Amino acid sequence: MHILMVSAECAPVAKVGGLADVVFGLSRELEIRGNDVQIILPKYDCMRYDHVWGLHITYRDLWVPWHVGAIRCDVWFGFVHGRKCFFIEPHSEDRFFERGQYYGFHDDAERFAFFSKAALEFMLKDNRRPDVIHCHDWQTGLVPVLLYELYQHSGMTNQRVCYTVHNFKHQGVTGEHILYAAGLPNPHQLFQPNRLQDDDNHAAVNLMKGGTVYSNFVTTVSPQHAQEVMHTDQGHGLGHILNVHQGKFGGILNGLDYDVWNPVIDELIPAQYSANAVEKKYDNKAALCDRLLLRKEYKPIIAYVGRLDAQKGVHLIRHGLHYALANDAQFVMLGSSPDPDIDREFRHLKHHFNDNPDCHLEIGFNEELAHLIYAGADMIIMPSMFEPCGLTQLIALKYGTVPIVRAVGGLVDTVFDKDYSGRPEEQRNGYVFHQTDETGLESAMHRAIGLWRHHSDDFRKLMVQGMQCDYSWARPAQDYLNIYNYIRDL
Repeated sequence: MHILMVSAECAPVAKVGGLADVVFGLSRELEIRGNDVQIILPKYDCMRYDHVWGLHITYRDLWVPWHVGAIRCDVWFGFVHGRKCFFIEPHSEDRFFERGQYYGFHDDAERFAFFSKAALEFMLKDNRRPDVIHCHDWQTGLVPVLLYELYQHSGMTNQRVCYTVHNFKHQGVTGEHILYAAGLPNPHQLFQPNRLQDDDNHAAVNLMKGGTVYSNFVTTVSPQHAQEVMHTDQGHGLGHILNVHQGKFGGILNGLDYDVWNPVIDELIPAQYSANAVEKKYDNKAALCDRLLLRKEYKPIIAYVGRLDAQKGVHLIRHGLHYALANDAQFVMLGSSPDPDIDREFRHLKHHFNDNPDCHLEIGFNEELAHLIYAGADMIIMPSMFEPCGLTQLIALKYGTVPIVRAVGGLVDTVFDKDYSGRPEEQRNGYVFHQTDETGLESAMHRAIGLWRHHSDDFRKLMVQGMQCDYSWARPAQDYLNIYNYIRDL
């Protein structure tokens, strides 16, 4: 099968978040299964060009109709760790992708609407006819709209679209002018409640809503999150349209790249280990203490790795720190915040605990340190307010670091409480709480610390059961192939 991914990100060449990891990991697994997979990305000036091999122009002077004229583009090709990637470079005074960063500009909607148009124009002019076009997030929501309103009448009649939403919070809400700029016929007919009109702001176009309405199938990144966005406010206004189109909507759990996150082969940790030789994990714990100047005593290390923002339950992360230290445990954090107030708060905490031998807060992100924390910590907390899928808990499980999570989104689908899960005891792998206040987190942390301190054999068994979980891309890739085959027959 010929599959063409259209995305704003792909790890490691253009990565802001988990979207990039999904595009790379899923593409590779689909290729392993014998499919021809190509990826179309913008050619950002801030890309990691050191991860692209054989970069060269493969299509010159691609003229993309835009507003009342056209913008000339070059399309580059290169391999990103084996993935076949095309990079669209527009030559325009707007300098759409020459901004020094990926997102955060007033015209982001226009930048990525143009990218969506250019991707289809490239497919059309270069005679590329994939069986399935797989689009990701609001940035490519206009692709299925353009395909079925415009490009199917120009020779792209057999292409089908799968559309994956990774984060419903950001939907590409913009002005009606986007429809005119993209050259869509009869824009006023598209600007309707059952098509692209935003449900909250009736004067605005919603690109994610367009992708949802026009795609042949829509997925999000875990089965639990699919239910949440349909029936709670986590759909951020798209709940109604998702219910209207529920026959073509479902959740597929993301996978984890075990070539990157695997303690058996991880070259970024001092001691490799496995579920059959888990005692070597404690060499990494000692190395973590050395690196972060923590005292080496018989105490559990509890960690947090990730963004510091409201979604991640920042108030509970802060409370988890205090609770750990008050209960004779150590706490390690690696994270940063885009919010100046939260950043300021945690820098103050870092200063306050600077000389505490049981605590280390690292503001920022360091890939090598992240691997060492996963390998050296005993437990990790994820008190998220919402979590579409989550990769942190999947990594922690693989590294035998027991996750303590809130029962939301993909965390529900992957972490099963040691004491209260309905699953068989041998399938349980962590601790789960439900409340959004401090009580639930304290209860889960109390149970985890107690098991570590008083029942070490049972704690080690829980670690091993987590390491034996399979959250690779094998199953989700097959789920996506089933969807691709289904929509090809429509």
